[in-house]
Amino acid sequence: MQARIEDLLPVEYFHVVFTLPAQIADIAFQNKAEVYGLLFKASAQTLLTIAADPKHLGARIGMTSVLHTWGSAMTHHPHVHVIVPGGGLPPDGSRWVACRPGFFLPVKVLSRLFRRLFLEGLIRLHKTGKLAFFGKLAGLADPDAFASHLAPLRKASWVVYAKLPFGGPEAVLAYLSRYTHRVAISNHRLVSADADTVAFRWKDYRIKRGDRMKTMRLPTDEFIRRFLIHVLPSGFHRIRHTGFLANGIRRDRIATIRGLLDTEPKPGQTPVEGESDNPAGLDAHQPCPKCGGAMIVIETFTRGQTPRSRAPPWENAA
Repeated sequence: MQARIEDLLPVEYFHVVFTLPAQIADIAFQNKAEVYGLLFKASAQTLLTIAADPKHLGARIGMTSVLHTWGSAMTHHPHVHVIVPGGGLPPDGSRWVACRPGFFLPVKVLSRLFRRLFLEGLIRLHKTGKLAFFGKLAGLADPDAFASHLAPLRKASWVVYAKLPFGGPEAVLAYLSRYTHRVAISNHRLVSADADTVAFRWKDYRIKRGDRMKTMRLPTDEFIRRFLIHVLPSGFHRIRHTGFLANGIRRDRIATIRGLLDTEPKPGQTPVEGESDNPAGLDAHQPCPKCGGAMIVIETFTRGQTPRSRAPPWENAA
């Protein structure tokens, strides 16, 4: 969160969600690294492409994407949440191009391009032998069967949902702080558990009005199975930054954009003094090598300056 607060800009932020159809979700379950990676790539490329089109925004944007693989009942429901500043930089980088107030990009246009890019990528994975199929999906290893399986999806509507803009940059940070590191179910939703049954609260989105919250009771082994569905492959990153927020260029681009907007970082947003001189690029709040807790900066001093802890007593008194 400390790293993200340094990136916040004084602009509108938008929340876009890309969801995979059920027929693709089944393939994703058996090929998590490949298909989840493609979901990240296709959704980001969709936003970058449409935003760069002069008919829409005509600028290069930046985004933070977060993968979630669950629905409220812990079923397999892969989708990506994308947080996007409402604007970007034109090709010459000379100004900040803001989107229309309250509106980012057309959802139908995003949906169609996302569908095409994802299906093209999935077919490439199949042709190069990077997809594996088991059980009821074993027949999809055959190219003709795979093509037939995807054919209906070329005309179906894929769900891309753009939520209302956040209340401000601070609301973006609050959202990220509570949402990015969630697991399939949090403790407060658990109602009871014993050797035979686990009960938990879930939200039924099929109900349009009234109380959506219900209690579901599952055999303990089924609850464990549903929870383990959402364990990601080892080393897989479920939070990714793209465009002008990409890790390699983020700091310079943020500084450029702030200059174009004629703003300075708010107090608390300025990196710790001397951080840019850190050759390892370590976060200011490193974990303690002894206990693992976050170390807190209590003093900074320039090269050649004596730290207060080592200064003579009379200097500290002064």
